[in-house]
Amino acid sequence: MLDKISFMDARKLKKLQTELTKVLDEVAGTVRHPRQRRWCHTYVRGILLDGQRKSIEPMADRLQAIEQGDEDYEQALQQFINQSPWDEQAVLDGLQRWIGQRFTEEGFLILDDTGFPKQGTHSVGVARQYTGTLGKVASCQVAVTLQLGTPREVLGLDARLYLPESWTDEPARCEKSGIPEDVTYQPKWQLALKMLARARANGLRGTVLADSLFGSVTPFREQLDREGFRYCVGIGSALAVIDAETDLGPVAPYSGRGQPPKRPQKVRDGIKALNVKAWSIEHQADFRKVTWREGTKGKMASRFAAWRVRPAHKHGMGRVPLPACWLLAEWPNASEQPAKYFFSNLPADTSLKRLVATAKSRWPIEHSYRELKDELGLDHFEGRSWRGWHHHVVLVLLAYAFLQHLRRQRKKGALTG
Repeated sequence: MLDKISFMDARKLKKLQTELTKVLDEVAGTVRHPRQRRWCHTYVRGILLDGQRKSIEPMADRLQAIEQGDEDYEQALQQFINQSPWDEQAVLDGLQRWIGQRFTEEGFLILDDTGFPKQGTHSVGVARQYTGTLGKVASCQVAVTLQLGTPREVLGLDARLYLPESWTDEPARCEKSGIPEDVTYQPKWQLALKMLARARANGLRGTVLADSLFGSVTPFREQLDREGFRYCVGIGSALAVIDAETDLGPVAPYSGRGQPPKRPQKVRDGIKALNVKAWSIEHQADFRKVTWREGTKGKMASRFAAWRVRPAHKHGMGRVPLPACWLLAEWPNASEQPAKYFFSNLPADTSLKRLVATAKSRWPIEHSYRELKDELGLDHFEGRSWRGWHHHVVLVLLAYAFLQHLRRQRKKGALTG
């Protein structure tokens, strides 16, 4: 599925210029000003060209040497990315619709966050914060990302810069970086919900996958349920559950208005909740080996078990447990205790094998991050402004979608050379 993308020298890029222009016109048609359109096309070509750094200065040097333009490429690209007021969100909508029309297989909407290490304190959103990219607290920017995983590829759909409260608590600092006044602090899970809503509005569908950073947040899962998303998300070991068949007590009679009540207003006494780690250990006899895919070193397999449970968030404070869902746990042979836990609202008749395969379908994003960062320069932007960061990131996602389009066309035999 994830064969290496072939990045482009000047000859190859020139050969594909007509195809690239067609895609850019379809995706970025909202960039209508002739000068903005010219430099939009130029910037994307700079991203696609071979070269270690995809920040503005080295890209401008490579482009000017190849194209021999009579204008100062560095100055023009700096202005286009950092000052020009074109709407990158409209381009993002165009990109999502374009992807939805061409990559139509049932897939996954994969949420994650990723860090961009940064020195200094002036780049927008930079702070000392944890990033899984480095596995520690460091000075960095962090972005929440949404990607579409299909059976054959993965595509970047959205990326939003996370602003720590140390930023949003300083209006003067935000103003200096060009952060819009209506942008306030939002935790990552709220950013993620907005990204999912936008993707759905643009015609994209799929089961939502996320790690425990998102999945452990009860309001996040509740919102996914309300909006009709299927999901399989990682959770922390401390979340509490009860058996789905537990008698919670009488349900209030139906008043004749609205939806009939399904849960009691108050849970009867004596119901005990266990955290998912304790639950899994208590039910350790249920674990069995499951193979979910072929890896580079052979079949991927581990031990899993799944149960129908009710999440019992704040059960000790009297909150009524949530509707039934799946609890999936992984307990590798070499481990003394379970290693990972997931909640999923896939149908009650879903097989264990399908649950496992779904939970394990986040792996392609590690490959896409390597290509987005190492090859296309997602994290190479050296400017300091909110506008510049989002302009750069959206055009990197566009370039990546173009490459995935070429990859698919090449497999169909529509492209040669």
